[in-house]
Amino acid sequence: MRDAASSSGTVGEATYQLIRSAIVFGRLAPGQRLRLDRLRTEYGTSVSTLREILNRLTSEGLVSAEGQKGFAVAPVSLAELSELAEMRLLLEQHALELSFAAGDLEWEGRVVAAHHKLSRMERVLLDGKSTDAADWKRYDWEFHHSLISACGSPELLEIHAGVYDKYLRYQMVVGIFRGEIATVEHSELLTCALERRLDRAKLVLDTHVRACVEAIAERQALPEHRLAA
Repeated sequence: MRDAASSSGTVGEATYQLIRSAIVFGRLAPGQRLRLDRLRTEYGTSVSTLREILNRLTSEGLVSAEGQKGFAVAPVSLAELSELAEMRLLLEQHALELSFAAGDLEWEGRVVAAHHKLSRMERVLLDGKSTDAADWKRYDWEFHHSLISACGSPELLEIHAGVYDKYLRYQMVVGIFRGEIATVEHSELLTCALERRLDRAKLVLDTHVRACVEAIAERQALPEHRLAA
């Protein structure tokens, strides 16, 4: 049992992380109503704490406040995905430049280790074996984060992480994996990092992110498309 001194703040933060993760990884679907009574039962958290959490997630763009109707998971749209992709590229390419300039042997080690885990997971997917999509995307995040981890700016890393999560939500909602081409792009990003080939890395990243948006658009897989069909 938790003691009283650790209760509200710790429990509230843990619940925030759980609900946020459920949204980012698509377990709570876009547009789904977030009923306080159900959340209270599921997470064992007070209604007042849940309201604070949902208002916090609203400020992050992951939840929509619906006035007297309460809260719902934020909807998705191709327009927002395109905007998130542009923001991710702006932040990540700038952070790449800083990280490539400052990266040392320890940084190179982190990049190599993160790529090794990601490539193993991608091989599982390419072999047609089932795996938890959340594990795959966690390794994808670790690799991309490792590439920019030497940028020297905690603020830049925090902003990038928030944008990445919202971009990731689209991948999880659609369940998209571009196959061998994505693994090749990741391998090339690794080579560019070790050889400090910044211009090429920026170009590969640009292709990597935009191709994912294009694939989602071509499949017309977002809920907004399914509702219009």
